[in-house]
Amino acid sequence: MSVCKINIKRYILPIVMIMSQPLFVHAESLVYEGSGGVGEGKHIVFVAGDHEYRSEESLPALARILAKHHGFQCTVLFNIDPDSGEIVAGKPSNIPGMEALDTADLAVVFLRFQNLPAEQMEHFDAYLKRGGPVVGMRTSTHAFQIPEGQPFAKYSFQSKDSSYPLGFGHQVLGQTWVGHYGRNHVQSTRIETVDAMKQHPILRGVKDVWVQAGGYVGKPTDGDILTMAQPLDGMTPDSSPSATQPPMPSEWTRTYQSDSGEEGRVFTSLYGTPEDLTNEGYRRLMINGIFWALGLEDSVTPELNVALVGPFKPNTFGNQKHARGIKPEAYAGFESPIPAHNDVPK
Repeated sequence: MSVCKINIKRYILPIVMIMSQPLFVHAESLVYEGSGGVGEGKHIVFVAGDHEYRSEESLPALARILAKHHGFQCTVLFNIDPDSGEIVAGKPSNIPGMEALDTADLAVVFLRFQNLPAEQMEHFDAYLKRGGPVVGMRTSTHAFQIPEGQPFAKYSFQSKDSSYPLGFGHQVLGQTWVGHYGRNHVQSTRIETVDAMKQHPILRGVKDVWVQAGGYVGKPTDGDILTMAQPLDGMTPDSSPSATQPPMPSEWTRTYQSDSGEEGRVFTSLYGTPEDLTNEGYRRLMINGIFWALGLEDSVTPELNVALVGPFKPNTFGNQKHARGIKPEAYAGFESPIPAHNDVPK
């Protein structure tokens, strides 16, 4: 009788490697693996899905900084066209890979008017129920627009649910959608620190903050206001301040009470286009805010590395003026350009 000898190691190793891979990794998501640094062992999930302000460029850029310089594992999720697998801006409301939030230590959200499938929203809902910290950017004050009667309608920015009025923006970020304050592409914005808050960890090393996005009305319900935004009559840092628009709150911290009883830290910024991230002061403000939300404020120094990673030449923001034909894998690694190209609708 012949005996067939099998090299068990040859087969076990690939099986173990497959089983050890994170189950949340989708073709439609992007993962930057950091190593070493204060972020080692911590997982940040970035959720991009707005129509106008190029969250699909801003969030990969922030994720790279945090993974490369500070060691975090960063997962980036996008609005994806289910037919083509390409990144889209805001619609359709489809963000595969939301189960990444199940293992997240922080969620960074840049969303607008999303009505995600219930099987995707349930992971977001579970994350908030456990009191996970949140960083919300720009349009996330009106992250969801979900019709009444649907599951998770309470998160809608106009929610009439008596237990959760005005939805995610109001209940978690501290403000629902109020309105524009400056004119996009005509008025840029200077952001200045509040004198009484200059010792706050998020403001360490932050200076000369100028962003290209027009102002939003800032009316946080509570928390600590860190910065004030002054609309400028022009699109350069030295443009004159508007004589008719006094400064408005632009960044603040607060906490929210979760169903689990845990309090979640929140850092909200009313800005965040990729063009805003070309300003070192604003990048530092965001990276410091992410560290603070994670409870890592003791690691924030004025010299914290916030340098961009890889080529970064952002597209000018505009409604549905995103770069077409790009899949998440185009942004794999630390040296691929963000965005993948600058051929956008005029």
